[in-house]
Amino acid sequence: MSGPGELDLPRGIALAWGIAADPQRGPKREMSVERIVEAAVEIADSEGLAAVSMAAVASRLGYTPMSLYRYVSAKDDLVLLMQEEATGLPPASILEPDTWRGRLELLYREFVTNYLRHPWVLDVPINGSPTTPNSAAWMDVGLSALGATPLSYDERLSVVLLITGHAYWTGRVIAGYTRVQRETGQETGDIARREDALYRELVTADAYPQLRAAIDAGVFLDESDPFAFAVARSLDGIAAYIGSLEQGAAHEEGQMWPAAPDAELAADKKLREAQRGVRDAERALRDARRHERQTAREAAERLRRTRSDL
Repeated sequence: MSGPGELDLPRGIALAWGIAADPQRGPKREMSVERIVEAAVEIADSEGLAAVSMAAVASRLGYTPMSLYRYVSAKDDLVLLMQEEATGLPPASILEPDTWRGRLELLYREFVTNYLRHPWVLDVPINGSPTTPNSAAWMDVGLSALGATPLSYDERLSVVLLITGHAYWTGRVIAGYTRVQRETGQETGDIARREDALYRELVTADAYPQLRAAIDAGVFLDESDPFAFAVARSLDGIAAYIGSLEQGAAHEEGQMWPAAPDAELAADKKLREAQRGVRDAERALRDARRHERQTAREAAERLRRTRSDL
């Protein structure tokens, strides 16, 4: 194990924590890691993450790409620093509510707001736990929100990951729809009505009975927030668990299910094989019905042409 100060940090992480050595050569004063990152974030905000390159950033700053490499030696490091800049520090207001639930609800909303402010962050690959100062600050405030609960630290971290996971998925979906609105000029209601019409045309009760029932119930035209509902019900579950701990129940073990004996594993394998056979049969049935519909359309079209020729 490395002792204090002996850990060989990747340069991007060292730059984020402010412990990387500054370059000895290159443009002075006019150039800095901070300016490079700010320029890269500006490009990503306006054109997306794919538009960010060393050449593009250098061009925006009026330098050559080689001059940037003296400060940020790899694009992966630049993207990490961009993500750190866009993440920022969590607002102190997150810990203002009196209850852990109110704090986590605010944490969720702040995460979503940040994703919508910088949607390109959602395109950054996840390569492990974030190890930068701002990311650590968000994790710390999430754990602090649960500080007065009887949850263990493992459980608190799990709850924080649950909330940030909800926020990530919410941000991804909303950002995607926002992009479609911007590119097509459609309003949210227009998109919802088009999707509803497509589902009604393509999804049949025979092939997808529950989905068709949901469509007929107007689920794709419902204006309520499905993400907020999911977060609320997740917090209901956490509240119930905290309540059980306060009543003296033991903490749950990390492994949710005990290991199954060999006989159960064999039975489970047979069940999976049977389920795979059912899925294959259902797929074949859907293909046959699709062929049937196509044949019917072609027959109707031939009949229409025949009638128009008479």
